[in-house]
Amino acid sequence: MSLHLYDSATRSLRPFEPIEPGKASIYLCGATVQAPPHIGHIRSGVNFDILRRWLTASGYEVTFVRNVTDIDDKILTKSAEHNTEWWAWASLHEGNFRWAYETLGCLPPTYEPRATGHVTEMVELMQRLIDGGHAYAVDGDVYFDVRSYPAYGALSGQRPEAMLAAGDSEGDERKRDPRDFALWKRHKDSDPATASWPTPWGSGRPGWHLECSAMATRYLGSSFDIHGGGLDLVFPHHENEIAQSKAAGDGFAKYWMHNGWLTTGGEKMSKSLGNSLLVTEVVKTWRPVEVRYYLGSAHYRSHSEFSREALDEAAAAYRRIENFLTHGAAFLGGSYALATELPEAFTAAMNDDLGVPAALAVIHTLVRDGNSALADGDEAGVRRALAGLIPAVDVLGLNPSAWRTDSSSDLTAVVDALVRVALEQRTAARARKDFQAADAIRDQLAAAGVVVEDTAAGPRWTVKDAD
Repeated sequence: MSLHLYDSATRSLRPFEPIEPGKASIYLCGATVQAPPHIGHIRSGVNFDILRRWLTASGYEVTFVRNVTDIDDKILTKSAEHNTEWWAWASLHEGNFRWAYETLGCLPPTYEPRATGHVTEMVELMQRLIDGGHAYAVDGDVYFDVRSYPAYGALSGQRPEAMLAAGDSEGDERKRDPRDFALWKRHKDSDPATASWPTPWGSGRPGWHLECSAMATRYLGSSFDIHGGGLDLVFPHHENEIAQSKAAGDGFAKYWMHNGWLTTGGEKMSKSLGNSLLVTEVVKTWRPVEVRYYLGSAHYRSHSEFSREALDEAAAAYRRIENFLTHGAAFLGGSYALATELPEAFTAAMNDDLGVPAALAVIHTLVRDGNSALADGDEAGVRRALAGLIPAVDVLGLNPSAWRTDSSSDLTAVVDALVRVALEQRTAARARKDFQAADAIRDQLAAAGVVVEDTAAGPRWTVKDAD
């Protein structure tokens, strides 16, 4: 079937029909750069990177925007605690997030706007809302009038009583309705002087929800295809984005996609729970590509419970793919041409709301078939497996060739040469019927984590999976 995506707004699986044929536009709510990222933060980046790669593989020209929220209450609080300028604090952690995205194989966005660089667009959007009777100014603050937008709450399905506080200014008696949310926050004496911009209604700084509406439409136009983010953003953030954007007359997003949480102990991974796992620490134990495999292997809409055992299993599964690609290429002589083509089952899985678990099942079937072909010395079988496997791992951002640095490639070549010397010695021992020496070489390799398998094409080695 054609690509179908689950739309959170309609709560249904819908065929993807872009606004402009042949093109796809995506806005992803990026990081609020208050602290270093944990792997729960980066799961969203990996999930939507896979969406972007699949759209590209499907023939679309993709424009991908991922914003940076670099002014926020939390950033001001954290920077003050560390006696650091808020903008320096934000810049530091913006770099940390960019490093984490890149380390886990996320393609760079087409555009990566910062909130502080788009105050002009925010002021213009507020003026449109005020002129249309959808917003009002009070003592330098500007609020969105929820009662002016009857569809408020449709995305999240929240009951009115559950929306009394949309995350800011709770209990502010100046609001016309308790659900009204801040578009602009007036400057306070406790705020840094630099965290303020002039507007017709007074100096201050933007509200979080206003930022994304202004940036999305600045780069993608008044209507665009997909708005993405974590499930925790449905309310109030995305609910408020829809209200203010559509009230201003913009079509805004045609599809809404939300990824599930990475949980620990059944709770969303977050710094407030004290259960975060920083990307910088995780990649010391597992290779970045193995962490990417882990984060992307569950369906994007599902919650995924973190465990070290699960990450170990993901790493072992990835190594099985990597080992076949390495030995399959070596079997064919290292330099070969393949007419690659995505397997139909893989395409069907990805077109079904990015069914990565089913797509990975197809990949591992190809690996098993390919390993059987290697064992039998079946060149045609190895070619068939590689022809389907290579474009599939490319789509998921898991092709080993894209992850090898020059130094790691040199190291792989050195290890391969050393193992081959040992295997030649073993073969020579077997030829002279010195099986005790041959077995000793095999045992020594096994102790070093190298598994030797005798096949019709000769001995083949792989790195032992983690227990």
